[in-house]
Amino acid sequence: MAAEAQAVQEKKKFKVPRIPGDTMIYPLLAGLIIHSVAPDLLEMGGFTTAFVHGGNVLVFMILIAIGVGMSFKSTPKAIKTGVMILIPKLVLAIAFGLFVAKFMGDNFLGLSSLSIIGGITFCNIALYTGIMAEYGDEAEQGAAGILCFTAGPTITMMALGLAGIADISVGQLVGSLLPIILGIILGNRFPFIKNLMAPALNPCISGLGFCLGYGMSFESLIQGGVSGVVLALLCLAVGFVDLWFDRVTGGTGKAGIACSTIAGTSMTTPPAVAAADPRYAALVPVVTSQLAAAVIITAIVAPILTGWVQKKYYGDQEPAAAK
Repeated sequence: MAAEAQAVQEKKKFKVPRIPGDTMIYPLLAGLIIHSVAPDLLEMGGFTTAFVHGGNVLVFMILIAIGVGMSFKSTPKAIKTGVMILIPKLVLAIAFGLFVAKFMGDNFLGLSSLSIIGGITFCNIALYTGIMAEYGDEAEQGAAGILCFTAGPTITMMALGLAGIADISVGQLVGSLLPIILGIILGNRFPFIKNLMAPALNPCISGLGFCLGYGMSFESLIQGGVSGVVLALLCLAVGFVDLWFDRVTGGTGKAGIACSTIAGTSMTTPPAVAAADPRYAALVPVVTSQLAAAVIITAIVAPILTGWVQKKYYGDQEPAAAK
């Protein structure tokens, strides 16, 4: 009877529903609501105010934590698969983003080059790993290690800086890449540091989400959400090109479509770029909300599309990962 009563109590407890990217999105919404309802509530000074305005420190910690999770041990086939699915994703995102910046006044249906490059070049690696665990072979699963190198704002900063669109120095580029490199070296060389730092990833992501939300308004959320749907569609369209390229180069196409997602950690890019070039500061709230919308949409659609590719090209054949 006691066990049954406990089970009933467990059912009555409220459970927060899980959604894609919720580690960052729920805290982001909390920060947004607090700042919209009581904008001066957390401006009393001290550690509290330092925290809500300390997003860049959290970005550094997130990149370190991502780095320690990367392994030097990747098979040649996994490297080949990872590189092949990255090529279309990076080339198309950067090329279109720069085109929008140079020839469309940096506005494509509400999206800026920062949104396009900073979003599409990111892949939700955790989701990719989960999809490939069901549908992929060992090489496709191992390709997640290569996709990790897109984590962080460095690619976006390099693209905007080298194209002369943003005023970003070599030192700032090195500084944005250093945390990941440092994390990779420490994580592979010292297992203790890997075990110490890797669990910090989700808490830091949640903290950054709150900071980003605290810098937003309901207006920017609505504005960004609409164009965020467009960003998600662009990312999924790139995924179909990735699918084709993956198959042409000897792959199954499943890895190509599975990486047509945008990671929640892509929301580290806007504040990082704005820190390097203050002209982007005004874009941070809108771009962040665009990315938040695209994270959810792509995370829902990409697994469905991967299943469709499995069925279309392989029918009832058992997925490689299940063999």
